[in-house]
Amino acid sequence: METAVRINDAVNSFAWGTVSLALLLATGVICTVITGFFQIRHLRYWWRNTFGIMNGKGRIINDSVALSQFRAFCTALCATVGTGNIAGVSTAICVGGPGAVFWMWVAAFFGMMVKYSENVLGNYYRRRNSEGVWSGGPMYYLQDGLGSIRHCGKLGRILAVLFCIFTMLASFGIGNMAQINKITINFGATFLSEVDGGIFLGVSRVNLTIGLVLLMAAAVIVLGGFRRVAAVSEKLIPFMSILYIAGCLVVILIRITAIPAVFSSILRFALGPHAVAGGAAGTTVQLAFNTIKNGCKRGVFSNEAGLGSSVMVHSNTCAREPVQQGLWGIAEVFVDTIVICTMTAVVVLGSGAIDLTTGIVREGTNDATLVAGAFRTCLGRPGEWFVVLCITLFAFTTLLGWSYYGIKATEYLFGVTVSKIYRVIFILLIVFGAVMESNLAWDISDTFNGLMMIPNLIGLLVQTPLIIKLTRNYLDRKVKGRDVPPLLSYDPDIQRDAGAAIAKGMD
Repeated sequence: METAVRINDAVNSFAWGTVSLALLLATGVICTVITGFFQIRHLRYWWRNTFGIMNGKGRIINDSVALSQFRAFCTALCATVGTGNIAGVSTAICVGGPGAVFWMWVAAFFGMMVKYSENVLGNYYRRRNSEGVWSGGPMYYLQDGLGSIRHCGKLGRILAVLFCIFTMLASFGIGNMAQINKITINFGATFLSEVDGGIFLGVSRVNLTIGLVLLMAAAVIVLGGFRRVAAVSEKLIPFMSILYIAGCLVVILIRITAIPAVFSSILRFALGPHAVAGGAAGTTVQLAFNTIKNGCKRGVFSNEAGLGSSVMVHSNTCAREPVQQGLWGIAEVFVDTIVICTMTAVVVLGSGAIDLTTGIVREGTNDATLVAGAFRTCLGRPGEWFVVLCITLFAFTTLLGWSYYGIKATEYLFGVTVSKIYRVIFILLIVFGAVMESNLAWDISDTFNGLMMIPNLIGLLVQTPLIIKLTRNYLDRKVKGRDVPPLLSYDPDIQRDAGAAIAKGMD
């Protein structure tokens, strides 16, 4: 066990280390620059064509085996909006101080264009599987994009396979058992702490019962196929997001006088909490680096920009324009980090648990209880219940989203038939997540989660010329009104059919 921990720590420090995070930020900067700071210059356009069409054509399904743009967006948010929006933010603040929030914003700003670029390439290189359903993701733009470059055919294929292996393993861990374990621990401690169910086969009956209930709920949804997952996502995501935001607003309004000090501390400590045990923790430069690293890492952990995961959902959309679906990637990061994570941060920093003049966490406070404590001090015991219920919803929807990622990764590696077997295995592992006690499963799955990022970022960087080309082509046609042929797919047949549909006004 000790050997496994040491090996995982070494790999994890690489997967989520300085070099990888620097690569991620560099990719974000490059994607932002090559698209001409799209997220700012065309803010009105992408807002109008994402949030602005949620109740209109964004909900229309034009294809019997594809998702509407809004439903694909909600399914992707299922996995993106998770415990990282609550626990991840409090961890970033506890480790990196209030300034970590600023760097979460920075990571999100550049992450918008990373997700945009992922979605653009994912939709450009997508294809139909044996059942006629769209399949897309980093594995395809690694195989067919990077692989099309001279002498890079084998490299593209190897990176595609590695990405799918990491995705599949991460889906079992951080996308399944870790989320279920989080639900079980929090729900059991809050609502069932006085229940003594005894022990059955060496595990808690209470935990086992919670696991079985979650297994049955997930089985009904996941085994029903991607359409059922998407339909549930479309209902759950708006509900739970609005519910959590409303709860945060109540707490923020109660402590409205603390808001100026909260934002002041975020900006003041952006380059490192000056008073955090300087002698013990290191120099001011090291503290600043710690703040930046934790803010960026938790931002990525929350919105998943750079992992390439949500591309697999966004590729299964009725939208024929790759750039059109890319806009939803920008919206996804905006909702996840700029809105929900910021709400959590303001609640935490305004709770009094963090000394806003020094950036130090007050004694008796830790990242595991920070958010619940902030709600409890304002709303009493019901506030704590509210947080636990939100964590339960967030973790469960994360499981639903990651089930789809694992299915598509398995489909690429072994085919559609084996991907159906994967669903059964994924469901059965829920019980193990409910009764497991070791943190090693969480740590290992976190490592695989980070390893997904590396091949994906290589695929993005190599294909920046194509991202520029697709973006310019779209803007020339849709914004500047020029009469130029659309670029829609690497596949001539898909390009022809999609182009004909757009010409008839069917897009």
